[in-house]
Amino acid sequence: MKRIAATKKAIELIHVLQEQHGDLMFYQAGGCCEGTQPQCFEKGGFYQRMGDVCIGTVENAEFWVDKDLFEYWKHAHFTLDVIDGFGAGGFSLETPMKKTFIIKYRLFTPEEEKLLEPVTVIE
Repeated sequence: MKRIAATKKAIELIHVLQEQHGDLMFYQAGGCCEGTQPQCFEKGGFYQRMGDVCIGTVENAEFWVDKDLFEYWKHAHFTLDVIDGFGAGGFSLETPMKKTFIIKYRLFTPEEEKLLEPVTVIE
């Protein structure tokens, strides 16, 4: 069972960004300076911290989550979506296009939790 999925609109935008920038990555912080929205960068354009967690990939782009946020949301499925407008993430690649990636959450069922794919943790 995957921990992350994406809407059709998000996938379309990812493809546009991949054509412009090459390989991508996402980082979802827990707040403070980075905000709480997923940020899209060129792969390697953001340095993960100790304990950060890769919960999967979206269109070959790794999706990393702040360790504290993951601890809080580890029982939730993430769905990456996109909306029109500027979000808090001014450094995210979609910002100049007047778009903002967002995450929608839902809790895993007990049956889904038993089937979850493992995560990668920065050590």
